[in-house]
Amino acid sequence: MLDALAALLLERGLCDERSLDRARRVAAETGQRLDTMLIQLGQLTERGLAEAYAALIGSVVIEPARYPEEKLFADRLSSRFLRASRVVPVALADGRLVIAAADPLDPFIPAAIAAATGHPVLLEVAVPIELEAVIERLYGDAANAAPDQATTEADAEAPAAEDTERLKDLASEAPVIRLVNQIIARAVETQASDIHIEPFEDRLRVRLRHDGVLQEAGIQPARLAPAITSRIKIMARLDIAERRLPQDGRIKLPVRGQEVDFRVSTIPSLHGETVVLRVLDRTVVAFDYAQLGLPAPVIARLRAALDLPNGIVLVTGPTGSGKTTTLYSGLLALNAETRKVVTVEDPIEYQLAGINQIQVKPQIGLSFANLLRSILRQDPDVIMVGEIRDLETAQIAVQAALTGHLLLSTLHTHPAAATITRLRDMGLEDYLLTAVLRGVLAQRLVRRLCPICRREAAAPAELVERLDLGRRTPQRPVTLWHAVGCAHCRDTGYRGRLAIAEFLHPDAEIERLVFAHADQTEIERAAVAGGMATMFDAGIDAAVAGITTIEEVMRSIRYDG
Repeated sequence: MLDALAALLLERGLCDERSLDRARRVAAETGQRLDTMLIQLGQLTERGLAEAYAALIGSVVIEPARYPEEKLFADRLSSRFLRASRVVPVALADGRLVIAAADPLDPFIPAAIAAATGHPVLLEVAVPIELEAVIERLYGDAANAAPDQATTEADAEAPAAEDTERLKDLASEAPVIRLVNQIIARAVETQASDIHIEPFEDRLRVRLRHDGVLQEAGIQPARLAPAITSRIKIMARLDIAERRLPQDGRIKLPVRGQEVDFRVSTIPSLHGETVVLRVLDRTVVAFDYAQLGLPAPVIARLRAALDLPNGIVLVTGPTGSGKTTTLYSGLLALNAETRKVVTVEDPIEYQLAGINQIQVKPQIGLSFANLLRSILRQDPDVIMVGEIRDLETAQIAVQAALTGHLLLSTLHTHPAAATITRLRDMGLEDYLLTAVLRGVLAQRLVRRLCPICRREAAAPAELVERLDLGRRTPQRPVTLWHAVGCAHCRDTGYRGRLAIAEFLHPDAEIERLVFAHADQTEIERAAVAGGMATMFDAGIDAAVAGITTIEEVMRSIRYDG
């Protein structure tokens, strides 16, 4: 059967001969099956394998919406068996029991279920990540208890402060490894940006951040916290014996058929160590202005600023507003054989081919300012500084721009106009500001409405008048779209995010205001008069177009101005 599967994968172009040969060699060495090794080596996605299974056995891949809301045959099929076999009973139709199995090539599973239930079985193929979510939803208590039961009685009586060797033993147990792998795989498959693992007195909470919003993804027994934390620390090559100080590391591993990087941070808390993994998956990040959602006029102004031979271009916004992604998009556009591009980052999130990236290490004196000063002696053409945090870094950045370099950086300000006043407050002189500043892009990320379940309704007259929605659309009555929620968007009503932005170009009038020490409001008013569309306007336009909601825009843009 596996030979037939391999032939089908080749025929469908899901795998090449070299990948199959490699997987066969590793499978022979480890004693595992060929299809399992293809997934572990990252040569095949789980959905691709599920579709190949279905074609091979003449079945279908089950859709998430068809999974049951309640347990079936709970009195005859134990949750332990279903979890171990990776199978779920779906429905009883025409006297036959439909089951969804992650491994449809195992003949024991349908035979055992048929014998236990007394019904003939109809087999359908499940995508493992979807099946695991259903098992967690239907049999969560038992599933959560499985790893706990696998620990020894001595574990239950062990003191809280295990020694290093015991932590290693706990982290090496198969149930713990499987649980950590499931958490990571679920995050990658659902395109989460972060995994938060938080210990409390009576439980270990796991949350995933989707589209900027945290959602609970499971509760584990509190006793598993040391083992799970130690497993992640071992994967990130951190010191598992050090539980008093914060630690940072990275993990790189194949997940669901693709190479994914994780940035790991641990911090001691009251009931153990809090662990956060930032998911850095290049396959879901688009370093392209249009795909980020930036409006065409903003893209044109940004590109014009980046085409200049020297000066400073800044991207501003709070943490998590997509500043680094926008800067990476600009760097990739500037990356060419004729240019030397260098970055100074803390931390380096994505590795960019052809670009020299340097990690800040303040503990050994490698600060933004010191590195920037040294980089100038390397004759770069384009420099990206992760963040301008102090006057020293700002002064060296200005020096770089004045001596013929193009410098890109970020600043934690809100509207674009506030950037000028922030740099002035740092101590930068007005004449230097006007000499080097080429443009400021301020942006936020708002959640996109799910295109499948969004609902259109007439906008309230008071809202139309207050936001002047009538001038933004010819449609009468003015309508707005609202979030509903479905399986496609995890019942949130939103899927993906959109950048809304404003671009301030310091023209002659703004330069005059800078020398006059004008405040943020006056500078913003002049920028709008010069053609700048504000972030708020960009957000309202996106809401009227049905891309997001008014609520999302109001939630994301919070500043006085």
